[in-house]
Amino acid sequence: MAMTSARLFVGNLPVDATPETLRAVFSAHGDVQDVHLVVDRYTGRPRGFGFVTMASADQAARAAESVNGVLVYGKPLRVNGMAARRARA
Repeated sequence: MAMTSARLFVGNLPVDATPETLRAVFSAHGDVQDVHLVVDRYTGRPRGFGFVTMASADQAARAAESVNGVLVYGKPLRVNGMAARRARA
């Protein structure tokens, strides 16, 4: 079964960014399936990057192109598509 969703890497996140913030920015470009912000496991502080999963590769491509460079709390987001992971043998 092929996976139809597509995950995007989102970097240069401001410390005030929340999953709801990213969901609002990306939902203008398609159906957001999941938002995950990475936090330091020891301090609990944001690490400045996260991942947004869109419903399809087409939506992810449109979102990446449209959202890359958009200012969120004064910082320009850096958005990159992620390569599909290969199955381990």
